[in-house]
This record gives sequence, structure tokens and C-alpha cells, in this order.
Amino acid sequence: MVSEFMLQQTPVKRVEPRWEHWLSRWPTPADLAASSVAEAIRSWENLGYPRRAKRLHESAVIITQRFDGEVPKTFEELISLPGIGEYTANAILAFAFNQRTIVLDVNVRRVFARAWLGQSHQAPTISAIERSLAHDLLPVSDRHAARWSAASMEFGALICTARDPLCEKCPIVNDCNWFSLGKPASTIPKKSQAQYEGSLRQERGRILKILRENQSTSSIEDLAEQSPDPERLETALGQLLTEAMIAETGGNYSLPNS
Repeated sequence: MVSEFMLQQTPVKRVEPRWEHWLSRWPTPADLAASSVAEAIRSWENLGYPRRAKRLHESAVIITQRFDGEVPKTFEELISLPGIGEYTANAILAFAFNQRTIVLDVNVRRVFARAWLGQSHQAPTISAIERSLAHDLLPVSDRHAARWSAASMEFGALICTARDPLCEKCPIVNDCNWFSLGKPASTIPKKSQAQYEGSLRQERGRILKILRENQSTSSIEDLAEQSPDPERLETALGQLLTEAMIAETGGNYSLPNS
């Protein structure tokens, strides 16, 4: 569960040392729940999207209080936890509990698009055709289905890569529709990544970095000192306060429960 939260839009190389540190410090949900949200956000460090740390902490509290400290084993229970959507719930069921679930991440969807649908890349959103294909390909037994989910994900990440796929090493190249068609470019629009430089996300990250490193509180002057845009600073502060990612007392700011 921790790895799935951390791996959302973040590469494995960046996640692995944080994941090891996190589980060393908080090996159980109860351990994390006993710490403050501030400590969770600090421990997240530079992984990005720090809302994930807050939601993981909130989930740990719920798991401790409602599920006797054990990560739940049903889709309905998992989906009720903060920060867990369809993909994350299915991934936890497959990889933690060896259950037969459909795990459709970007790597698996790219393999499906190329090998079965003859397209260079997947559509921005999951289609009914993809869901039907994923269901038909999934082995019947729980153990084999979980292994298939892990294998197809690794295959997409390491062989059928987004850029420069290793077709010469591909074990299914002779059955790949995209390869047999001459690897044509697809007319399906690619999902665009929002620019980070100069974005609100960058400003939010800058504010949280200051507060992570400051054990006391920071004034608006402290936060504005290196801000390139006062308006963006104000908007970012408003968002972080609304989401309870930070707290404000007497005009000074800190991580929640610091």
C-alpha cells in the first residue's frame, strides 16, 4: 500500500529509498497513525505530490481504528480509504493479497494498445474495450492472475517502453499487431503533462519544503522571501490551508500538528 501511494506519478528510483525509510520508521499502520501528519509530510521529503503523505496518514488512522490495524482485503473497503482509487485498490489486492483483479496502469495499457489494438500508445482514459480485453486475458486462478498483473506491468516498464521500445528483445513481437503494421503513429491524442516550472504545484512544493525544514513556524515574510510571484504565493497558501496541508496561527504558518 505504501509503495503504491509513493509510485503514483513518481519513478521507482526516487521511491525506493523513501519507501525503505518509511517502512523502517513505520512498519505498521498503527505506527504511522501514532505519528503526526507533520512527521509524515516531513518524511515524504522530495517525492512530490505531498498530499499523498497526508492521505496515507489519514488511511493509517482509519485502518487502525476501523480495521484492527490490518490493511483491508476487499475492493469496497480499500476504495473507502483516502487516496485510494480503482487502480490502487486493485494493485493492493493483486500484489499484497494475490487476488484476481484487473490492474491497469500506464505500462499495462501501453502493452495492450500496441500488441492487441495495433496503436502506438494508449488513449488518455480507459475504454470499455481495454477493460474487456484485460478481463479476457487475466488468468482464472488468483495466483496466476496476480503474477500476470506483475509481469505485464514490468514488461511495459522495461521492454515495451513509451520511448524506444526494445522490440528486438520482445518475447511477443511476432504476435504484436503494432509491430506487424510497421509501428505506425497513432492519431489518439497523448495525455499532456502540465508544466512544472512557474506552476502552482511548484510554489506549493516550495512552501512545504520551507515548512518541512523549519521546526517552528514561518511568517508570511519568510515564505515570500524567495517567491517569484506574490499572487501565486497567496493562491498556493490558500489551497494548502483549505486542504489542511498546512496550519496558520496568528499570521504564522507550519505543518499541521507540528
